[in-house]
Amino acid sequence: MQVSYMKLQKLMIENQMKRNDLMRAAEISGTTATKINKNEPVSLEVLMRICKVFHCDIGDICEVILDD
Repeated sequence: MQVSYMKLQKLMIENQMKRNDLMRAAEISGTTATKINKNEPVSLEVLMRICKVFHCDIGDICEVILDD
């Protein structure tokens, strides 16, 4: 099972938001931002803070990809 943050990347582009802007707005560390860029799992708390920034649901920023 894998996670993809492609939806978050699209939201950031639509809102002209850079990585540092997201880190500041969601109060996440550089390490966590790197995990997101590498499509690695992050905590639910981090996902909720990102959702708060974009006023959206978790499904609007990430998706789980099931292995065959």
